[in-house]
Amino acid sequence: MAGQPAEHDLMICKGKVGNMAKMTLEDLRKLRETKKREMNRRDSNDKSAQIIIGMGTCGIAAGAKQVFDAFLEELEHHGVQDTRITQTGCMGLCFSEPTVEVDVPGMPRVIYGNVDDKVARRIVKEHLIGGSLVSDHIFDKPAADIIK
Repeated sequence: MAGQPAEHDLMICKGKVGNMAKMTLEDLRKLRETKKREMNRRDSNDKSAQIIIGMGTCGIAAGAKQVFDAFLEELEHHGVQDTRITQTGCMGLCFSEPTVEVDVPGMPRVIYGNVDDKVARRIVKEHLIGGSLVSDHIFDKPAADIIK
């Protein structure tokens, strides 16, 4: 009805949107710091290692967002600061999504497939921190000479 606020508008006026309570200033500050740390992970300055997560539609459908979040949490948990984390489109390995490319100085560049949150945490502990490949999840890119 014209001139009448919608139910959604009334909920916002009461300090709620849906079932979410209004955030306090302290909640907003914590959220800002969390997001700043996440954005810093994407900055390439002073980062020696890199994690690239395939976030094409097939990757997202297979759980790449949860994998991305697991990497962020695990890197934070272990205090790993020298690793950049980014996303890309399809890597061409749709059958093995979610896929993750890891590039660590002094080690071969590797693409991991069928990565879930548990495998992401293993990659951080074993590959990034421990210097060992997680061999049961390694997949290769197609050779350049067979791609036309």
